Amino acid sequence: MSRIEIERRAAIAIVRFNNPPKGYMNAAMVAELDQTVDTLLADTSVRVLVFTGALKGVFIEHYDVSELLALSERLRAKGATFSPDRPSPEGAYHKILARLEAAAKPAIAAINGTAMGGGFEFCMACDIRLAERGPYWLGQPEINIGILAGAGGTQRLVRLVGEARALELSLMGRTVSPDEAAALGMVHAAVDGPVLAHALAMAGRLAAQPPRAVGHIKSLVRTAAATPLPEGLARERTLFMDLAVSDDGHRLMSEFVAGRRTIRD
Repeated sequence: MSRIEIERRAAIAIVRFNNPPKGYMNAAMVAELDQTVDTLLADTSVRVLVFTGALKGVFIEHYDVSELLALSERLRAKGATFSPDRPSPEGAYHKILARLEAAAKPAIAAINGTAMGGGFEFCMACDIRLAERGPYWLGQPEINIGILAGAGGTQRLVRLVGEARALELSLMGRTVSPDEAAALGMVHAAVDGPVLAHALAMAGRLAAQPPRAVGHIKSLVRTAAATPLPEGLARERTLFMDLAVSDDGHRLMSEFVAGRRTIRD
């Protein structure tokens, strides 16, 4: 059984997570997701990726704790120890999230149900997060089973909600509803009705934008916090000029000057 389902709608690829009965992320699903992401990012006909859950009320429940426990037992049997001066290497899941962040194509998380732990870490690696209103939970509760968010949860959450709130949520292991997640900035919006419809409307707008401009803007914004301001401004000026002389940039500016296009949405 395939744990990843792919549907194409014009320039939009819809990726559904389907791992019954619990909807966990696990090693088998990561392997399929790795290939899926590589294929879709390399496909020039795909301009936007939309991720959602195939199971009712579940986006990705969380990572399969039984796999993490088995890993713990193997490492403990070897007497393994870990220290910040010897960083642990990236695993396949870490690399997938990093590729989505760095990709020129936008990724939207259409959150249709529970996304905790590794599930919400996936959402945070996407560029846009929309959450369907409903009785389910989002967040990083790993401390409640003695671990921490190990796929970017502590780092990406603080960038979304700030240090104080990220500490409170992570240390308390507190998960939140879609509406509270929206109020905190963990998701862009909590929406009524099927979230996929909202995500596809946004994806359609993104797919219609000049892809080179989309990629440049995403790259600049994604790296801004970690880039010294003078360096970031220099990159921005350079990419601005690259778009100004591009075919799309020249054509669309010409249409605006001729009165055939508005600059507002």
